[in-house]
Amino acid sequence: MRGRIAAIGLELKHHAPFTLFGAATGIVCMLLFHNAGQAVNHRLFLVFHPAHVVLSAIVTASLFKRYEKKTSLIKLLVIGYLGAVGVATVSDCVLPYFGETILGVALPTHADLHHGSGPADDHDHGATAHDDHSHEGCAVRPRLHLGFIEDWHVVNPAALLGIFIAYFWPRTTFPHAGHVLVSTWASSFHILMNTHAELTATMLVGIFVVLFIAVWLPCCISDIVFPLLFVKSAPPYSHVHMHAHGESEPEAVS
Repeated sequence: MRGRIAAIGLELKHHAPFTLFGAATGIVCMLLFHNAGQAVNHRLFLVFHPAHVVLSAIVTASLFKRYEKKTSLIKLLVIGYLGAVGVATVSDCVLPYFGETILGVALPTHADLHHGSGPADDHDHGATAHDDHSHEGCAVRPRLHLGFIEDWHVVNPAALLGIFIAYFWPRTTFPHAGHVLVSTWASSFHILMNTHAELTATMLVGIFVVLFIAVWLPCCISDIVFPLLFVKSAPPYSHVHMHAHGESEPEAVS
């Protein structure tokens, strides 16, 4: 148990520097697309979130299959799906949602806009006045966008694609740095879908912290910790680290 905890600690330490760089690129994305509109940001989320799911499914399922060679396709599907969709949802949706809540960037929903104003208000002030002040005095609630439910026709097939790639080509590799970047950008566009407040310097620092945490912990859990929970005999950390990151094992020296 201590060995696994130490391995997790080393993996988190190894990921930290590049995750910091990834979070910085996420801030750049937000500055570039802040005024693009919710529809555009949702479409971009639908690019990066499914891509994250595919990569996560490949890494999770292939790592499990390498160390549990006699596993069935059904078991691989279950572990690959939960490890990919479950962790990617936490990273790209749930943690950004909590960040949006804490930072107060969330855009009021349509129901919120009409909750605090009755017919009398509309009659007295008119539709234009209501539109101009729709955000005032209204409880701002963040909207949690769960890709595997709301965009099930894109996200779930993405998970299955990654699992089948791992099943037939378990040694398929993808640079882990790319995985981190894709996850960061998916989290960034989830936040942008809800962002209404101005992106002040303080707000950007808070978002940077949210992006770092949202990618740093879930990616390590998905790629290293989760699949090894179901392996009967845990391999040495060094082997796991090389396989998860697409590195080749060193040749034995005679």
